[in-house]
Amino acid sequence: MANRLAQATSPYLLQHADNPVDWWPWSEEAFEEARRRGVPVLLSIGYSSCHWCHVLAHESFEDEQTAAYMNEHFVSVKVDREERPDVDAVYMEALQAATGQGGWPMSVFMTPDGEPFYFGTYFPPEPRQGMPSFRQVLEGVHAAWTDRRDEVAEVGARIVQELAGRSLAHGGRGVPGEAELAQALLGLTRDYDERYGGFGGAPKFPPSMVVEFLLRHHARTGAEGALQMAADTCEAMARGGMYDQLGGGFARYAVDREWVVPHFEKMLYDNALLCRVYAHVWRSTGSELAKRVALETADFMVRELRTAEGGFASALDADSDDATGRHVEGAFYVWTPQQLRDVLGDEDGDRAAGVFGVTGDGTFEHGTSVLQLPGEDADPQLRARLLAAREERPRPGRDDKIVAAWNGLAIAALAEVGAYFERPDLIERATEAADLLVRLHMDFSAQGVRLVRTSKDGRAGANAGVLEDYADVAEGFLALASVSGEGTWLEFAGFLLDIVLDQFMAEGGALYDTAHDAEQLIRRPQDPTDNAAPSGWSAAAGALLSYAAHTGSEAHRAAAEGALGVVKALGPRAPRFIGWGLAVAEALLDGPREVAVVGSQSDPATGELHRAALLTRAPGAVVAVGEADGAEFPLLRGRPLLDGRPAAYVCRNFVCHAPTSDADELSRQLNG
Repeated sequence: MANRLAQATSPYLLQHADNPVDWWPWSEEAFEEARRRGVPVLLSIGYSSCHWCHVLAHESFEDEQTAAYMNEHFVSVKVDREERPDVDAVYMEALQAATGQGGWPMSVFMTPDGEPFYFGTYFPPEPRQGMPSFRQVLEGVHAAWTDRRDEVAEVGARIVQELAGRSLAHGGRGVPGEAELAQALLGLTRDYDERYGGFGGAPKFPPSMVVEFLLRHHARTGAEGALQMAADTCEAMARGGMYDQLGGGFARYAVDREWVVPHFEKMLYDNALLCRVYAHVWRSTGSELAKRVALETADFMVRELRTAEGGFASALDADSDDATGRHVEGAFYVWTPQQLRDVLGDEDGDRAAGVFGVTGDGTFEHGTSVLQLPGEDADPQLRARLLAAREERPRPGRDDKIVAAWNGLAIAALAEVGAYFERPDLIERATEAADLLVRLHMDFSAQGVRLVRTSKDGRAGANAGVLEDYADVAEGFLALASVSGEGTWLEFAGFLLDIVLDQFMAEGGALYDTAHDAEQLIRRPQDPTDNAAPSGWSAAAGALLSYAAHTGSEAHRAAAEGALGVVKALGPRAPRFIGWGLAVAEALLDGPREVAVVGSQSDPATGELHRAALLTRAPGAVVAVGEADGAEFPLLRGRPLLDGRPAAYVCRNFVCHAPTSDADELSRQLNG
């Protein structure tokens, strides 16, 4: 019998709709029920492609006896962290403060007023390696609640008070300058893995935003070391097991220092960010490998993540059924030498094993290997035959939820990759996703535009957008405006960024992750550090700066500069965790440059200028293209044709070059 989660739009919640646990969605009604019954709340947070979330569910939430105990002694609330990042952020902060670590699945026991008093992540069904069983935890919390409730309430109140007392250093007034960015580069150099690329040791996550900073820093200063770290890291990832050597696209992270074995889930945000970064590596170096990876990753997103509504699904699971019917991690992706021979024949199979690093002992589990590409690129026909055979395997599950922020990142990536490599189909896919966000996720009212964070199957969810949604969707719209020449996308970005100014900003340039009028939690979340994707704070700074360059808005530029104060404070000390903020700071120091390409878009000469403008390495440059005095783009106003021919105008910091009709000259102006 289905529980209350049966009406959810979240695939993660729907995965628990048939549990014997009497789950509640996050709601005031759940906490009212806990008050009425006088029992604590058990908050369980995870997401659909989380391997250990599935394990915990199978071992404990599907167990009738465990579920009966939970139903008798707790009100159990299930949250998809991707739908409610604000709830996740608040209680993850409490978990990390209490235990020094965090992760998912996350279990939080709290009072009916939402005050947490006991935390954990995964608990096994039986005591193991010093961990109590999940049932022991439940019984211990119940005993404490029953016998020492005053003490429990005191712990919860103290945790909330400590969280409320935490202050965030915003960096004071001023923006990061040459000194701070040089110190950030030095810090990255110290953490750089010269042997295998990337930063730090195992596990290794794709440093997309740090690579973007390094590329921009090189473009602005000529620092060859920055470019080398960026290019070598991207090549190492592309040749390792984290990249899908057959179908394109990246797994979430590598469990080892060498990029050999991934955690196999594939997230939209990772692939959108990496698709764009590899295109920018190609733009800086001309690397054919970077070009191939950018295009294959774009094609992966369109082929495997695009939904019927035109948006992009959130993730593919790490797990699927293997040949014996077991549901295990990586089964869809790994190979043995014999499996290669079965598909390709003995000679080609052995050759493929050498090309892809498939060994008799295996590089993963049970004698299987993750495909790598340590040497030259594989024969395309060989890859195609293996990919066709792999398509016959049981596929990993897909989280079809549309997340506004992540679709914004995908729109930016597909628009730029489509423009760079003359793939108008990718620009069309970006436009269709943008249309979906406007149609389904943007709510227009007299108070302005408000974003809904998620949708599924054409139905908008109930959760309000957070700062990263407004910022990343604006970023996507701005990129699409520059590529398409459609000024409507600039206008839509302005609507969203006005809400950022009105609802998310505090004094001194600080930003909150939730709107002023959002649901009040035990703490208002606020985090400027980049994690798997740009923080809402960094993303907002970047979008505000780009919009200001497009429009000349002093309010938006001042807001961007205020937000970058935190980069001045954190960049030199923790550059790996504020890469996008550093990239935005590079754009600010470079201007950013403003490029107006005036002429009919049907004229090939306009197209040449437009392409040269889009391919500039100048950090954060904005591009407008269209007819002279085009009303949709402020940059086009007052900019006539040059002797009747299409022309390009380049300005920065209130100084402009002479207009030119020569694409090569434009490239020299932009990249000199």
